[in-house]
Amino acid sequence: MPNCNAKFHRGGREASRRELVSRSLQSAQHCLEEQDFGTAYAHYLLVLNLAPELKTSVKETFQFTLFKWAEELDSLARIQDLFNCYEQALELYPNDEVICNSMGEHLFRMGFRDEAAGYFHKAVKLNPDFVDAKENFYRVANWLVERWHFIMLNDAKRNLTYLKAIEKAVRSGCNSVLDIGTGTGILSMFAKKAGASCVYACELSKTMYELACDVVAANNMEREIKLLHLKSLDIEIPKHIPERVSLVVTETVDAGLFGEGIVESLIHAWEHLLLPPK
Repeated sequence: MPNCNAKFHRGGREASRRELVSRSLQSAQHCLEEQDFGTAYAHYLLVLNLAPELKTSVKETFQFTLFKWAEELDSLARIQDLFNCYEQALELYPNDEVICNSMGEHLFRMGFRDEAAGYFHKAVKLNPDFVDAKENFYRVANWLVERWHFIMLNDAKRNLTYLKAIEKAVRSGCNSVLDIGTGTGILSMFAKKAGASCVYACELSKTMYELACDVVAANNMEREIKLLHLKSLDIEIPKHIPERVSLVVTETVDAGLFGEGIVESLIHAWEHLLLPPK
């Protein structure tokens, strides 16, 4: 026999849920009319957690409430609360380019340009036609991508020298390669084209990491080169790469040679990431 009591309890819980959702929606609307954005935001969070099926129908109003409340939090210097709100919103709408872009704008204004670039980049990936996000990404990239990158990448003699050196090393038996501070990923791609079986690349800058991902994907190597958003000093075996590599390549030098920490990086790689020399 069917359990009538169980059905009754389930029906009662469902009715209670619908009633609570309805009351919360009404309260949220009332708070918006009173410009009490913080309370309205809390009501919408409750609604969306109780009734995920309403995500599409309340999306625009929720965004409006979030942005207004975020402006208030920003003006009050309640920065952690602001970021918490965006994290909650992105848990509910993880693929919402408008929320990602807005999060990036707040980060950029606060000086977190590298982090902002990551959100702008995600927004553009979610919607390539999102003009605001594209403009924001290019704006922050102008801050973060140093001009010397363009001169260096167009130095044909330099690139050919690196290519020949990497090809020689791979032909001599260096089949696994780690590119430290990969930048655009050019040395990693040289290693893969030279025939290396395993290629890993690390990049600390979020902007340059995202750029490297795009460049590698544009060259159809995203499945052949493993990109890590890490400083080489933080790479652990086998957590990040399965075993020590037989070749490390890097171009972490500046005009003064040692400014980008190449000595420390190479000492660490020699001790922890490279196979012993044959």
